[in-house]
Amino acid sequence: MSTELKRQLLKMVEEDQRVRAELAATGELFEGYAPKMAEVHRHNAQKLEAMIEEYGWPGKSFVGEEGANAAWLILQHAIGYPQLQRKCLPILQEAVVRGEAEPSHPAYLEDRIRFFERRPQRYGTQFDWDENGQMSPYLLEDAERVDEYRQAVGLSPLAERIEEARNDAEKEPKPSDLKKREKEMREWAKSVSWL
Repeated sequence: MSTELKRQLLKMVEEDQRVRAELAATGELFEGYAPKMAEVHRHNAQKLEAMIEEYGWPGKSFVGEEGANAAWLILQHAIGYPQLQRKCLPILQEAVVRGEAEPSHPAYLEDRIRFFERRPQRYGTQFDWDENGQMSPYLLEDAERVDEYRQAVGLSPLAERIEEARNDAEKEPKPSDLKKREKEMREWAKSVSWL
């Protein structure tokens, strides 16, 4: 096991969470993709990509469960790097087969990729404000089977997750102009090659 890589991964996540909390406290986190958060995600994505190129996916046997979870979170937050997320999806899926990653990790990543590509998601892990101003799962590929897909990767039923997400969303300010927010998000997604 590489304790040094694990330490680096945990430090990267700690910085991510510190900046996120700071921006949430000022309200900047809820006004689009805050430049300070984007910079942390950029730095972490580049470091993770270098690790993957040198060692492969930092799985449980290499960096421990905590380190593997940190690597996944860093990848999940690398939204400004679609090529990295797309490249790592099959790597992460293979890591699951080898017991090196949690089954839910590639499910979250696959949904995240689909969300930013504005395609329906499979597992219902990605949420956004709907037209009624409620936090809801983004468009689903198959609403009838979503709980079956979720159960297969160890996720709770979608109804439970919706309740949690809406309770959490009560702590956030709702966007005042949902159409403007969607337009800005699409422009950003195009600018980083999601669309």
